Order: sequence, then structure tokens, then C-alpha cells
Amino acid sequence: MNNITVDFSQSVGKMKPMHSVNNGPAYKFASDQRITNLDAYKAAGIPYARTHDASFYSTYGGEHIVDVNMIFTNFDADPYLPESYDFTLTDNYMKVIELGGAKVFYRLGSKIEHWEKKYNTLPPKDFNKWAVICEHIIRHYCYGWADGFNMDIKYWEIWNEPDLDADDSKHKRCWGGTAKQFYELFRITLEHLKKCFPELKIGGPAIANPNNVKWINDFIDSLGEVKPDFFSWHIYAFAVENIQEKIRRVRKMLDDHGLTECESILNEWNYVKGWQGDEWIYSLKTEKSLKGASFIAATMLMSQIEPLDNLMFYDARPCGMNSLFSTDMVCECLKGYYPFYMFNQLYKLGTQVKADTEGEDVWAIGAKNLDMGEQNVMLAYYNDNDSAPEKDVKVTFKNVENKNGVRLEYYLLDENSDAKLVREEIFTANEFASYIKMTLHSTYLLKIVSL
Repeated sequence: MNNITVDFSQSVGKMKPMHSVNNGPAYKFASDQRITNLDAYKAAGIPYARTHDASFYSTYGGEHIVDVNMIFTNFDADPYLPESYDFTLTDNYMKVIELGGAKVFYRLGSKIEHWEKKYNTLPPKDFNKWAVICEHIIRHYCYGWADGFNMDIKYWEIWNEPDLDADDSKHKRCWGGTAKQFYELFRITLEHLKKCFPELKIGGPAIANPNNVKWINDFIDSLGEVKPDFFSWHIYAFAVENIQEKIRRVRKMLDDHGLTECESILNEWNYVKGWQGDEWIYSLKTEKSLKGASFIAATMLMSQIEPLDNLMFYDARPCGMNSLFSTDMVCECLKGYYPFYMFNQLYKLGTQVKADTEGEDVWAIGAKNLDMGEQNVMLAYYNDNDSAPEKDVKVTFKNVENKNGVRLEYYLLDENSDAKLVREEIFTANEFASYIKMTLHSTYLLKIVSL
């Protein structure tokens, strides 16, 4: 039996944004042919939407949005003149993200380019000018420049996966130059943007391989005195423990370099068994299944208790790796949507409480907000072995705020239920226990509601 003990008298910190995503809801302002997931997106309480790869999706605005070269279309133009920029469709996309209730996490740079000819992943002709262009994109969205906005966009990320391909590769998908060239671009841009906007968080570089210690060490050493506000990185895996190990490794590397105040942000992750052949096909199918949903839930819960500051799932954009919504009928939620909704029921309470677990494969987090009259627990049972047996789980609730009795509500995500209420119990004591038989890949939200 797995034993979980949740002590609501012991606060252990704040609930963190572990249910952030890449990209916003699907919505267009013209009503004709509109199919949207806006209401569901908003209901999930997604805290941050990273804008990477947004320009793959036509409804957002396609090739005309987000990427620096898509906004500043002629690199020979004057970066100080508003007419040098095409903000129109990116403006709309920023509004859509805000309509969905999320804050923008803006990636400066380019989407990945898998095709043979590269257009926007090549090194800019002038690194200093590129930094000035980025400055004016920020000024447009945060400070009203060029008939812009005063949006609360705190995070600005420089580039994406510059380490994905080696210097001698003939098919560089994200950064067409050398590592040394990238270090220079990043340092110049970081120095310029931090000087212009000390109140914002400037960082990156969204590395693809956190195991590449030499690349990371060389990158950090190349920055000199200027330090990023956050370090972003990626991992795709099929074991929650693998992601857990990388979270700890990245935090240690940052601390060893003296970057103790630098946030660690994992802003691309998903279930991937392998990137080729049958394993890739299996991965895509799994991502959209209950098993994929269980992996999402377990990873969120694990990450909440680890030294990670923000967790951003890839991807909420309608595509093959979107586990939240049906790719064509985006108004239809998949199983993978519900862990985001369920985790938000803890996140909005604000305070994490101590939860001790005994046993393998069942992850648990507790949270409370006494002003709201709620004390919640979320459980997820994930194992990559599809033949793993069901689990008997005992959840002991200690020091429950209970003046006039509480109702324990069980919300279940499994093959037959989409986070629906399946059971209720009334308790009048401050300590009690619940016994649950968890089927493989099931997730529970347990809500303790004051009567």
C-alpha cells in the first residue's frame, strides 16, 4: 500500500506555476469560421504562455508573428523608426493570450526550422543591431512605443535551443552559427536589454540538452559580469524520475556558478519515448492518451517539490504534440487538458503544505487557503509500464481546519471520467484517512470543503 500523509498545519512554500504552457488559446477576432478553446483555456488557469513556435499556426497569424525577423522584416531598415516594424498580427496574438488569462513569456528569436533551406535561424548580420531591435519590440509591448501597449510581460527569452546541433552539423535547426557566435549574441543582447529594462527578467537560452555540461559551462563563463535573470532549458522523457534528476542537476550547475538568484525554468517538456520510427509514433499517440495525461500530472506534482521556478508544457498550439485539445476541433478537450485544470485547483490556493509519500509511482501535493475555505490534495499514479497493477493508496489528512465539518470531494481523471466528482464523504474530525484504489494512470483531485 502507498501511504500519503498530508499535514495542513505545515506550510512549505508557495504553489508554483507548474501548469504553464507554450502558446495561447486558439481564437480569432473575426467570428466567421471561428472554432475556439478560449473558455477551456481560461478555466485551466494557465499562468504563462511561452510564444515559441507560434508562427507555425495560421490562426495565430502564421509567418507574420512573434519571431524577430517576422516583425522586423528588413534587417537593413532603421531600428529606431516605428515604420520598420510590422506588429499588427503579433499584437492580436498577444491580446489572445491575455484573453486566455495567461501572462506572456516572450521568446525573442525564431521558431525551429526543420527544412533544408534556413531563413531565420542564421546569425544576425549585426549582433548589436539585433539587440536594439529586441529592445524596441519590448518597448512596443511593455511601454507603449509605436502605438503599442503597456502589457505586463515580465519574461523575455533570448533564442531557443542554440545547442541543438553541433558546430560541424550540416543541418542546424535552431542556430545556424557556432557556439562561440551564439555566446557573443546572447551576451550583447543580455547586456543591452538589462541596461534598458532592469525591472524586467531577461534570460534564456532555452537549451535542448541539459546533459551538455561543457556547452553550459562555456556559455555561463562567456557572460562575464552580466548575469541572466533566468536560465531556461528543455527535456523530453518517459520517466518522471529522469526529469526530476535534470531539475536537480541544472539547479546545482547554476549554484556552482554563483547564479543562486537565477531562476531555473523548464519551458519545453512532454512524453517522448524516442524521436524516430515506431517510438516517435508511439510517443505522439501516448501524448494524447490517458497515459500521457498521467505523465503530465505526475511531472507537475514532482516539479512542485523540486528546485524549479516555472514549468511550461510543449505544446498548447494545435499540433501533433498538443495533449490538451483536439488538433482540428480545438474546442474539444483531450485527457491531457484535465491535469492543468486540476493542478490549478491547488495553485490558486497559494500555499503548499507538507505531503509525505511512502511507495513508488504515486505523486502527491497538498495546498490550502483558509480564506477560501479549501484544502486540496492532488494524486497521480504514473508508470511507463502499461502492465503495472492498480495501487491501494491510503491518504491521511492531519490538522485539517474543521470547525463545523468538512466535505471530502473526489474528482477522478481516468478512462471513464474527466475530472468529474465521483465520491463524497463528510468528516467532523481534524484528522482522518481516505482509502483509494488507483488504477494505472489515474489522477485524483481531493477537495476538502468547509461546511
